[in-house]
Amino acid sequence: MERALAAVFGEPLSGSEGKDPLTPQRIRIELLSGLTVALALVPEAVAFAFVAGVHPLVGLYAAFIVGLITALIGGRPGMISGATGALAVVMVSLVATHGVEYLFATVVLMGIIQIAAGLLRFGKFIRLVPHPVMLGFVNGLAIVIFLAQLTQFKVPGTTEASGHGMGGGEWLSGAPLYLMLALVALTMAIIWIMPRLTKAIPAPLAGIGIVAVIVIALGLDVPRVGDLASIKGGLPSFHVPMVPLDWATLEIILPYALILAAIGLIESLLTLNLVGDMTGKRGGASQECVAQGVANTVTGFFGGMGGCAMIGQSMINVKSGGRTRIAGIAAALFLLVFIVLASPVIELIPLAALVGVMFMVVIGTFAWNSLMILRKVPLTDAFVILLVTAVTVAYDLATAVFVGVIVSALAYAWNNATRIHAHEEVTEDGTKIYQVEGPLFFGSADGFVELFDPAGDPDLVVVDFARSRVVDQSALSAIDSIAAKYQAADKTLQLRHLSRDCHALLTKAGSLMVDSDDDPDYQVAVNYGVNVGQLGGGH
Repeated sequence: MERALAAVFGEPLSGSEGKDPLTPQRIRIELLSGLTVALALVPEAVAFAFVAGVHPLVGLYAAFIVGLITALIGGRPGMISGATGALAVVMVSLVATHGVEYLFATVVLMGIIQIAAGLLRFGKFIRLVPHPVMLGFVNGLAIVIFLAQLTQFKVPGTTEASGHGMGGGEWLSGAPLYLMLALVALTMAIIWIMPRLTKAIPAPLAGIGIVAVIVIALGLDVPRVGDLASIKGGLPSFHVPMVPLDWATLEIILPYALILAAIGLIESLLTLNLVGDMTGKRGGASQECVAQGVANTVTGFFGGMGGCAMIGQSMINVKSGGRTRIAGIAAALFLLVFIVLASPVIELIPLAALVGVMFMVVIGTFAWNSLMILRKVPLTDAFVILLVTAVTVAYDLATAVFVGVIVSALAYAWNNATRIHAHEEVTEDGTKIYQVEGPLFFGSADGFVELFDPAGDPDLVVVDFARSRVVDQSALSAIDSIAAKYQAADKTLQLRHLSRDCHALLTKAGSLMVDSDDDPDYQVAVNYGVNVGQLGGGH
């Protein structure tokens, strides 16, 4: 399947399994890493199910199915996918208004949209996300992960587990709070120390295991996984969403499906890039889009809430040594085992251990170096980093990325708009030459027009574009405007050194009549009676 997808997309099989052979040692590391991820997935899936207003098993089934399919055919081995908060906050209004069956239908449509995006190779547009936006995304998501863990510091049984969110409940205080904090700190200390002692066991798994043994052996009264909800269930079964197949249903689910598809792909592709930076892998964006789409389409037919890549669990996997598809597959299968067979044991795990793991993920995910470079990078880049971080925390990831890209694009356009200028030279025969520098496009068109002095210039004026580029229709209009002014002054204007792509743009616009490859005549200028020509060659 992976090779077939790669053939369709024309992309490399990203990170197929790296250069390391699948030795028993490598397989052991992958399986242990998958077990660690599966343990961390349980409270997240349950919590996000509560946020979306659905039964915990709906979140757990999504984590299993989405995680398994993306691990098998996704664009980046090492990535972990499942139910996420970014999608859950969009789903809650749909579930509250129309019910869970409409959610399943929406997830199916969401998956179809994502498959289409992958087949159309829309994944390549993730390259347009600037590095400051990536830094803001990482920092914002780290803060979101941190804030999400704070709900575990509430009194068990007081959270709103009725399916309308996790926002209620009383905070722990006194001895229970101090005990919870101590166990969190102990888990973090074990994760920090363990790699210095041995790498035979992933540090996060060791932290969870040791703290769980201490809590169970001593009978400590602390919040546990079972306090969130029971995770016991059977195998997910095929289920066609029970919604009317008519236009009214499409009108309800399509807006949600589009938003969910966009958020899911953005978070998945940004996570893909982040994991790629850590593992030295590239490519696979469109393949990841299709994998996410297939996973969500299947999930919708098996009673899951859908999902996308999870940066926190992906970081746990990579830092635990997971580098191949085995880890992701193992995580999904372990999660299914927890649901079907081992729920009584998993429900005994203290939440403090899982919170400690996620806190270490926060520390490892946050781009601390971005704080050091804020004063060194251009002011606009520093502003974008802070803006994307704030919007990610206050709203959602998709909004933050769109805002960051738009601000970066506007800043880039303004910067290029201010670069347009011209060196003026008067030859012995009295001809004035304007050597234009900088791109000529919508942002610099007005500045370009202001460079010239039709009234004061001599009878023959040459505009040399050797160091410039004509980019868009606004640039053509600016040249039209200059040509008209020189025609009104009964003066001759010549254009030189238009690049081949500029030449093609003018021709396509119908503003350039080409007599030969080396002698285009600017048609608008000709209509004005102005002699325009002498293309000196491309650059």
